[in-house]
Amino acid sequence: SNIVHVCGRMLVLFKMSKTTDCYELVDKQQQSKDSVYFRDGVRRIDFVLSYIDDKDGEKKQDRRKVFEANLVAAGLELETEDKSESEDGKTYFLKIHVPWEVLATYADVLKIKVPFKTNDIPDKKDVPMSWLCTPYRLPEHVMQPEPDYFTATFDKSKIDFFLIEDKETFFPPSTRNRIVYYILSRCQYSKEDKDKKGIKRLLNNGTYIAAFPLHDSRYWTRSRDANCDSERYALYKYWARFSRFYKEQPLNLIRKYYGEKIGIYFAWLGFYTEMLSYAAVVGLLCFIYGVASFDENIWSKEICNETIGGQIVMCPLCDKKCGYWKLNTTCSSSWVSEKITVHLLFIPNFLLIYLLMTLFLEFWKRRQARLEYEWDLVDMEEEQQQLQLRPEYEIKCTHRRRNRVTQEMEPYLPLTSKCARSVLSGATVLFWMCLIIASIIGVIAYRLAVFAAFASIMKDSPTNKLDVVGSLITPQFATSVTASCINFVIIMVLNFLYERVAIKITDMEVPKTHVEYENKLTVKMFLFQFVNYYSSCFYVAFFKGKFVGYPGDYAYMFGKWRNEECEPGGCLIELTTQLVIVMVGKQVWGNIQEALVPWLCNWWVSRNARNHPESLYSRWEQDHDLQTFGQLGLFYEYLEMVIQFGFITLFVASFPLAPLLALMNNILEVRVDAWKFTTQFRRPVAAKAHSIGAWDEILNMIAVFSVVTNAFIVSFTSDMIPRLVYKYAYYQGAEGSMEGYINSSLAVFNITDFKPENRPDDSENPDWYRDYRNPPGHEKPYIHSMQFWHILAAKLAFIIIMEHVVFVVKFFVAWLIPDVPSDVKARIKRERYLIQEYLHNYELEKLKIQLSQNGPNIEQTLVLSHVTSEIFLHKGKVCITV
Repeated sequence: SNIVHVCGRMLVLFKMSKTTDCYELVDKQQQSKDSVYFRDGVRRIDFVLSYIDDKDGEKKQDRRKVFEANLVAAGLELETEDKSESEDGKTYFLKIHVPWEVLATYADVLKIKVPFKTNDIPDKKDVPMSWLCTPYRLPEHVMQPEPDYFTATFDKSKIDFFLIEDKETFFPPSTRNRIVYYILSRCQYSKEDKDKKGIKRLLNNGTYIAAFPLHDSRYWTRSRDANCDSERYALYKYWARFSRFYKEQPLNLIRKYYGEKIGIYFAWLGFYTEMLSYAAVVGLLCFIYGVASFDENIWSKEICNETIGGQIVMCPLCDKKCGYWKLNTTCSSSWVSEKITVHLLFIPNFLLIYLLMTLFLEFWKRRQARLEYEWDLVDMEEEQQQLQLRPEYEIKCTHRRRNRVTQEMEPYLPLTSKCARSVLSGATVLFWMCLIIASIIGVIAYRLAVFAAFASIMKDSPTNKLDVVGSLITPQFATSVTASCINFVIIMVLNFLYERVAIKITDMEVPKTHVEYENKLTVKMFLFQFVNYYSSCFYVAFFKGKFVGYPGDYAYMFGKWRNEECEPGGCLIELTTQLVIVMVGKQVWGNIQEALVPWLCNWWVSRNARNHPESLYSRWEQDHDLQTFGQLGLFYEYLEMVIQFGFITLFVASFPLAPLLALMNNILEVRVDAWKFTTQFRRPVAAKAHSIGAWDEILNMIAVFSVVTNAFIVSFTSDMIPRLVYKYAYYQGAEGSMEGYINSSLAVFNITDFKPENRPDDSENPDWYRDYRNPPGHEKPYIHSMQFWHILAAKLAFIIIMEHVVFVVKFFVAWLIPDVPSDVKARIKRERYLIQEYLHNYELEKLKIQLSQNGPNIEQTLVLSHVTSEIFLHKGKVCITV
């Protein structure tokens, strides 16, 4: 039983001990909700481990005993919270503090850069008209949490060289928790086997159930402790709330609190979203032009005209069940297609969007270079923490061999086993890709079967409008929408399954390091999602309506279903429909999943704790109840944005409004991710990263591939090239015009030539179909006409010219824009010069002091004069020759 008394401001808890029959007096004041310190209120908690003492946990207890003893031997200070003090009465919490001596030692080992001189390079002058950006700015204390310094690699033997005002605050909490995790990942937990070490393996085998650094305060209010910065509260107030969607991001504060790896992600996401705003304006202007210029659209008017489109009887779209239909029944879909896709602005729209994408990729390199310098990431080598062997690799690799560099024995995977695992992994990936293609074929079969069913509804009025619900809902449109929805569901199911398969087969390959593991998983996931999300769009864009044959000689799928045809307006409107459903559906589902799932999990876990007084629900228990941000957390965030980038670039010619939809999603995405990090997840261990890694190359690859896809969409999916050929080569009037284009784009078929299995029950004569073929009665009937070959030649010529022009522009822009800004280069050179100069003077002063302490004499004076002439710097180190 618990008895609680409130005595003045002191909250005291009397709790019955489970081992004795007496009551213990526990002072919970020091363990209040805002406490991030040990019980003494002085030593800061840098890391927390939690565990449950199982009944059958003798081995786990032994591991913990050895592990904690080695932590103490490494210099860490520990403090344990008994399970009787926890909310659930089961969980122990081990609090870890890293003292200054350990911090200094490992800061030297990890080559952490720290300030040694205030930056003396004047900032650039204010940008003209910068006052216009005032509404988007955040307070200065949020945007610039630290002064600007020149930094150098920390050296424990030169403590007085660096600007150290307070040893307790010299290293920020993100650096402190990174150092602690570095120690935890290398600490042994077995006396017999030296290879058994690392907190990750202890977490995997259940010895500990969680390991995490603490947030510095509650996110909705400041800490009561004046010594606590409450950076979490500042991030929530100025960054994570959706009401701040129009504000800039406090990147320096994000980096300071979460580390460089997460900071780089949000910097890239914000930069990408800013680029999308320009692309969205271009797409919106194209859409507005399409709506405003519809009166100039002669071919759509001809389709809708009762005397032209109303007199053209088209061939049935399926066998038997489908009847003849008149061309003007597609008036509505043709009208919508012209407004949305804007055929006249295909090329300008794509070129402008592609130019913006190229500028985004090039200017991101410059932005990244600036962040590298500002965040002390220049010349950053891969951390030993990232290059260390994975615990899973050490466990599964029983073979040992000597490392040529360290001359130590280390585990390795034999070549035969490595090849066998790679082959099995590749076969699995290939199998799942084939599974995606099979699902696409199944959706195609569904489209063919359902279209015939929809068309049979119109059998009683075969030449009237083929509407089901309204003027826009034709059998083709209804089939397209339902098939797209089914395809989206299949995509999400396969994606859910393959994420787990990809992790399993990557684990099976046993990558050696964490970097290698992430790279292998990146390749697998991107290849799968590329095929999964884009295959249906590729089918509509490049295959549908291309292999249908002609009346009397149709092509069939599996010898049963007649292949689909495009409407007279082309397949572009269907491609747009498919793109919108998959792209928007993925974005909406992704945001719901990212925001709702963590919130529900946290609500359920903390449902009992919320009923306790605040001072009884300690900081470490609060954070323990939050969700874990895994090592691959950012991987999924990048993957989501890269897939979206593919939708925008690969199919932008078919839907100019795609960047606008992506922009609206990303404005929400930035704040959802910020809210998630700040309120729903434990504070992740800080990690360094000087770039977005392999994603940069993937983005460039998608950008290059988008030139090919959009060139083919313009040539073979849209009607732009046939219209231009007709306008300038086949129009019989004095000036180029589009009058008569519809008749020119249709071929005539004699219905008496229909095969019995293709002929509908009723008939009208003559019959038209969409193709460029010779009419009946020609010496070579139903053979492709010369106009077909002229159009094909124009399409191929356009593809070649467009690709070469765009690639030349891309490489010219890349050459024109340097990857590193000139002022950043100057600052880097200035910093390197100052490091050499200051180290030279520092060593010289130390030598003078040392000689003066030994007493002045002539010999020492001669030695000093000789030393000062022989001091020089080699690779950043002072070398003295006497």
